[in-house]
Amino acid sequence: MDDVSFRRLHRSMLLARRIDEEAIALQRQGVLPAYAPAKGQEAAQVGSAAALDLTRDFAFPTYRELGVAVAMDVDLVAYLSTHLNIWHGGMYDSQAARLAPFNAVVGGPVTHAVGWAMGAKLDETGGAAITYFGDGASSQGDVHEAMNFAGVYRLPVVFFCQNNGWAISVPTTQQVAGGSVAARAAGYGLEGVRVDGNDVEAVFEATRAALDRARDGGGATVIEAMTYRLGPHSTSDDPGRYRSLADERAWSERDPIARAARRLPEVEVAEAERHADEVVEQVRKGLLELTPRPAEELFSFVYREPTTALLEQQRVWKESLDV
Repeated sequence: MDDVSFRRLHRSMLLARRIDEEAIALQRQGVLPAYAPAKGQEAAQVGSAAALDLTRDFAFPTYRELGVAVAMDVDLVAYLSTHLNIWHGGMYDSQAARLAPFNAVVGGPVTHAVGWAMGAKLDETGGAAITYFGDGASSQGDVHEAMNFAGVYRLPVVFFCQNNGWAISVPTTQQVAGGSVAARAAGYGLEGVRVDGNDVEAVFEATRAALDRARDGGGATVIEAMTYRLGPHSTSDDPGRYRSLADERAWSERDPIARAARRLPEVEVAEAERHADEVVEQVRKGLLELTPRPAEELFSFVYREPTTALLEQQRVWKESLDV
């Protein structure tokens, strides 16, 4: 990877970390109802998303892919508006951004990505889908069905598992038989790759190769990025109840951002820090300025054509306002 590209990856990772820290602070201040931190997983997220071709590919995130949104240059105020609880799925244009609304259903985005990939294959668009999920979600039945479907139809999709060691409070060793998500790929006729999820360049290269293969008709790939969630599962979680401080410290020494920064001159790292500070201030200001959406939008965009039941609910709601 050339120096310019690597600097861009480091800059995105650093920005994702700073926005993540600000989101936690906003939740503690009562601005955000809840938040799922991504600290420690920036290389896996940024490195994989940076490999996408945004003219034809599409990404399907969970609720923890802030680094993906940053790497894809999504409007971060619009993205984080979902956490502010004033709009479901974010206020950005998903079609234009090539990033689906984030999904809080465990394993939920995996089936959506496979459906999109089937459409892309039938339409011959030449694009590929990437879907994100965790090691815990890999045990969901939907994920296995999606992989089997992708294998049977040789669909252009990359299954990107961020194995951060914990399914909330359950270690991977207790919920992934065999200990490897990537190894499961063989059972569905897919390629399986395990990569150092804290090495942003390695993640980028592995994902780019998988996307190229998918677009060329070679079928799906399961990528297992081995990383670690340095923070809690969510702002309502206390990781100290189920893992040791020594383990956290050991993984902190493998921090993906510090690791990338060692390849760069100090002046470039300092400039990236200044840029991140500026963006964080803009995002914070933008979030605080958002106001609730019109209440009637509760009934908008649910279906392309509103159903009889939905129209009846809307009528009852309007009548309740007049009481």
